[in-house]
Amino acid sequence: MAGGNGARPAVLSVLDKAVPAWAHGMTTAGFLARGPRLADLSTPVLVLDRAAIADNVAEFARWTAAHGFDLEPHGKTTMAPALWQEQLDAGSTAITVANLPQLQAAVATGFRRLHVANAIADPAGIRWLGEALDADPGLEVTLWADGVATVEALERGLAAADRQPTVLVELGGPGGRTGARTVDEAVAIGERIAASPRLRLGGVTGYEGAFAHDSSAAALGTVDDYLRTLKELHARLRPLYPEGRIVVSAGGSAYFDRVAAILGGIDGARVVVRSGAYIIHDDGFYRGITPSGRGADAPRLRSAMHVWARVISRPEPGLALLDVGRRDVSFDDGLPEPQVAAAGLGAPSRPLPAEISAVNDQHAFLRLPPGDPLAVGDVVRLGLSHPCTVFDKWRVIPVVADGAEDPRIVDMISTYF
Repeated sequence: MAGGNGARPAVLSVLDKAVPAWAHGMTTAGFLARGPRLADLSTPVLVLDRAAIADNVAEFARWTAAHGFDLEPHGKTTMAPALWQEQLDAGSTAITVANLPQLQAAVATGFRRLHVANAIADPAGIRWLGEALDADPGLEVTLWADGVATVEALERGLAAADRQPTVLVELGGPGGRTGARTVDEAVAIGERIAASPRLRLGGVTGYEGAFAHDSSAAALGTVDDYLRTLKELHARLRPLYPEGRIVVSAGGSAYFDRVAAILGGIDGARVVVRSGAYIIHDDGFYRGITPSGRGADAPRLRSAMHVWARVISRPEPGLALLDVGRRDVSFDDGLPEPQVAAAGLGAPSRPLPAEISAVNDQHAFLRLPPGDPLAVGDVVRLGLSHPCTVFDKWRVIPVVADGAEDPRIVDMISTYF
C-alpha cells in the first residue's frame, strides 16, 4: 500500500493494543522485516485481510467505471490514510470526510482533493480552511450547505480568504438528517450560493441512506423517490451553475445500485458516489444490505476484517467468556459472529457453531452447544458488523497477506479518529 504522511506508525508502541510487547520501540519497517505472523500477536486483535481489501477496491473501481461515475469514498469508515491512498490509486477522484477534524486530519496526512459530506459552521474551522486553501493552490475542498445560515457562516469565516471553495446544495427530506426539506428551499439556497462572492455553486448532493435501512421493496422505493427529487433539484439549479465541473452526489454503501438506476446518464453533471464501507465490507449489516445480491453487475465484496479473541473463562456449561468487548468490536449494528476456533493463534482451526449473546466493555458472552470442547486459552475468530464502529477502536491495525492458518503480517496501518 502507498500512503501519505502518517499512513503507518513510525515507531510501534505497546500503547497501541495491536502491537506485541517485543515490538515496542521498533520501527514499522523493522518489525515487518522480521517476518511476523499472526501467532506473534496477542488477543484481542483486529486483523485485516490484504487480499480481500485489494479485491474489494478493484471490484468497486470496476463498477464505478462501468457506470461512468466518479468515486469519492467516505474516509470516515476507516480514517486510515494508507487505505485512502489505495482507493485513490485505484481511480477515486477525492476522499470524503464527515467533519472538520477529519478534514484537518486528511490535509495533515497529505491529501489534497477532499469532499466534506456535512455542513461546517465553526468560525475558527472555516477560517482555518480559508487559510489552508490560500496557502496551498493544490488543495481542493468541496463543502455542503443545507440552509442560508450555513452559507452566511461560510462567508463570514472566509472573509479574508482569496479562494472560493465549491459548495453543493444538500437536499434532505422530512424525518431525515441534515438537508433542505423541500426542493424550493434547496433552490433558494442554491441561489444564495450562486450570488456569493466567496463561494462557488458546484451542484447538488444528499444521502439516501437516511431514509431506508433494509433492502425491502418499500425501502428501495423510498430511496428511488428521494433520488428522483435530487435529480429534479439539479434540473432546477442548472441555469445557475457556473462553468466547470458540476456534481450530483449520492450513494452510500447500501443503495449505490439505485443511484445508478435513477441518476445514471444525468444531463449536465458528473455523478459522484461516496460509498466508504465497501473497502472493508463486513459479516453483518452490509453483508445483508449490499447491492451485491440485487444486481448482476454489482461489485462482489467480502469482509476484510475480523477479530481474534481468547477464552478466559468457562464458568458454566454452554458459556465461555472471551477477552474482547465493546472497547474492541462493534455492537451497534449486530453482535460479533463466531466463525472458527483454534488452540491458539496460527493453530489449525475448526468451525464453531456458537453465538455471541452480549458484550460488556471487556468481555463477550459466547454461547456454545452442549459438549463443545472449547477451553480456556483457546482462540475464536469473530466476524464483525459495521466497519465504521470497529476501526474507531483501534489506532494501529495489522494487515495479513495470505490465507494460511498462520498468515504473515505485511503491514501496520494507522487510524485517526
